[in-house]
Amino acid sequence: MITSEVGGRVLVDGRSFDPESADWVRELSPGSPTFEAACRRLYAMLFKIARRETVRRSPTLRLTGPELEDLAHQAAADALMRITRKIGEFRGDAQFKTWAFKFVILEVSTKVGRHFWRDHRRSFDSAGETDRAPAAAGDEPLHQVEASELRAALDHAIGNALTERQRTVFVALAVDNIPMDALAAKLDTNRNAIYKAMFDARRNIRAHLVANGFMS
Repeated sequence: MITSEVGGRVLVDGRSFDPESADWVRELSPGSPTFEAACRRLYAMLFKIARRETVRRSPTLRLTGPELEDLAHQAAADALMRITRKIGEFRGDAQFKTWAFKFVILEVSTKVGRHFWRDHRRSFDSAGETDRAPAAAGDEPLHQVEASELRAALDHAIGNALTERQRTVFVALAVDNIPMDALAAKLDTNRNAIYKAMFDARRNIRAHLVANGFMS
């Protein structure tokens, strides 16, 4: 690794950083003798940010205490893994901490979204079981039958009318409510590619529902 200093900036393998960011880049680069120690320091910082974010968002969750802490730990760990994989892509346009903290915020957003909608679906399913109870006696209203059939058709479309990529994007955005930026970072792609996959997924789902008489 080649380093030099020019006008208060530190050049590391041709990339220009402020001194603190340069230290992080050197220590987190593959083969660094201080890699493990730097990862421990960075993890501690990421966890503080993750914990602050999960507490801030806790009113939307049914999590407290150890479960909330566990979510923050998971977000920090996943963010650390992504940062160490992408350290060679950091160009120093912002400070390293600013760049790194974006990853943990995205991980928190992803995990909060997944937890919220998983919990939401459990509540929905429980309510659905209650709603279905009268059906055994033949009392279920027609609109509930139609809604149930449409949900089944939608599930079938998601499972059979989409490519794996389209399914991943559709479920993440439409079901798990993962923010688009978080999904793009997770899939190592950009917003335009996500938009395109979501557009194609919606088109294929609509075609499937039209073909099966659920839409016109």
